Amino acid sequence: MTPDGWSGSAYRRGVRGQRPTPLQWLRYALGGGLPRELSPWVLADTTGRTWILRHFTRALVQLSPVVVLCLVVPPVPLAYRLSAAVGGLFLGLMFSMAFMTETVEHRARKAGYPPGAAAQLRAEREERERLERRSPYRDHGAGSFD
Repeated sequence: MTPDGWSGSAYRRGVRGQRPTPLQWLRYALGGGLPRELSPWVLADTTGRTWILRHFTRALVQLSPVVVLCLVVPPVPLAYRLSAAVGGLFLGLMFSMAFMTETVEHRARKAGYPPGAAAQLRAEREERERLERRSPYRDHGAGSFD
């Protein structure tokens, strides 16, 4: 499935086999783009149930060089280096959390999807899950609306 033929409910088809290599994922985590054939994976990455955890994982990868740099500065006592590393990590994660939805939308746009596609798919998934939870015909997780 390509971004040009984007359809909200069927975006996950074909995503299972297409995953980035570790090097591609590292580049992606640091802000680079992925090849067009991985666009469905990007959309699944930015809209799945664990999209927030995935976002913070990417943020930790981005912050890791700064943390390492704080820890290896030789003439400074270890307590100062640790506090600088922890403080920098905390501030970086706060900024990452503040701009989480914008960053995720930007990743989806870079993959070729229209603006707002990731937010729309997350909202559709949440609504579908809410309906499934409240459905009177479901008994302990049996059945599905998919």
